[in-house]
Amino acid sequence: MQSKDHYGNPISTSVTAAADAYVDGVTRFLSARPGIDAKLHEALAQDPNFAMAHLAMARYAQVLADKHTLKHHLSLAGNRADAASPQEQSLIAAMTLLLTGKVPAAYAALCHHLQDYPNDAMAAQTCVGVFGLIGFSGKRGREAEQLAFTTQYLPHFKDDPWYLGQHAFSQCEVGQMDAASDTIARALEGDAGNAHNAHVNAHILYEQGQVRAGFGFLQDWWKGHDNRGFMACHLSWHVGIWAIELGETDTMWAFVDAHVNPDSASGPPINILTDYVAFLFRLFCAGRDVPQERWAKASDYAQEVFPNPGMAFVDVHAAVAHLMAGRGDLITALIEGAKGPAGDIARDICTGFYAMAQGNYGAAEKALRPVLSDSERIGGSRAQRDLLDYAYVHILRQQGRAAEARQIIALRRPHISHDAYTH
Repeated sequence: MQSKDHYGNPISTSVTAAADAYVDGVTRFLSARPGIDAKLHEALAQDPNFAMAHLAMARYAQVLADKHTLKHHLSLAGNRADAASPQEQSLIAAMTLLLTGKVPAAYAALCHHLQDYPNDAMAAQTCVGVFGLIGFSGKRGREAEQLAFTTQYLPHFKDDPWYLGQHAFSQCEVGQMDAASDTIARALEGDAGNAHNAHVNAHILYEQGQVRAGFGFLQDWWKGHDNRGFMACHLSWHVGIWAIELGETDTMWAFVDAHVNPDSASGPPINILTDYVAFLFRLFCAGRDVPQERWAKASDYAQEVFPNPGMAFVDVHAAVAHLMAGRGDLITALIEGAKGPAGDIARDICTGFYAMAQGNYGAAEKALRPVLSDSERIGGSRAQRDLLDYAYVHILRQQGRAAEARQIIALRRPHISHDAYTH
């Protein structure tokens, strides 16, 4: 018997309970709700030969950087693909490329798959968002490409809350703020508990400079919805950076130490590292004391979970952690080992941070100035890449050029309050 998911895609299993659990698990994945692995395990307990449930487990394991689980379930998905539909076989083949690190080939295969099956949410999910295949492509103009992608497939997902949220994010990142606000309102109306949609709304409010509104929105959302999913870390980062500007110190540390601090955070290691480093650096740039043991913890965590350079977004944040921990020597490995589609710009940024570690602010300025206009290549959102702007402002201030620092950041990010960082 062949069931269908919420989007009308086939699910090849003869066990209704397995299909239901799988659909629930995927829905939780697309909304960042807790219980994803439990539902997918339930599906596999009902039907151990369910190829799509194994594939979903492998994809979720990739998000969590669980290499053992990924490899195990990807192998089982491939071994059971013969019993799947042609659409599912196509997705398994494309996702296998992604999950084994063949990224350019995976993107091409997934785009080809979506031409034939344009409402396949599991395929589309790999391409959307700032951490997706487009977001981490290292390309110039990838934000425009992201919007073109979500616009192309929007008619096939109609009013689906998850997809509307992803489209709103694409609109936000290219500066279409009015359109993004309208789109995310529709998404939240359709599914207020979707943590991805709450996240996108936070970004829109951030870009609009609505500090108090954003801070209040996320606190209210947190109280009204289950916040144990894998977005808890990043949502807490948003609360934390707004709390810096508002002087809400108790709330700031409550969220950060519960959900962002590596000692207590759960979720994707990429979020834990980059969010913790970015939060601490903003706190530092705002003139607040950051205990040295926190920087040491961030530096240690970077070495533990990302021992090898090669992902620009991660490497830039690791360099900041090592800089602030007084371990400038560790930045040299990031410079020498820079690679990948954005390896060249990551090398320049890390060179700038190494110069800061040496107290050579003139050299740091020279290294960072050219990359500010090209920073989209490292990946991450506009809000996350503000780390580079604040670093540049800090460099100028260290050279006694505070007025120039205020002018630079006012020109680059005019709609955002920077009072806490340009004092």
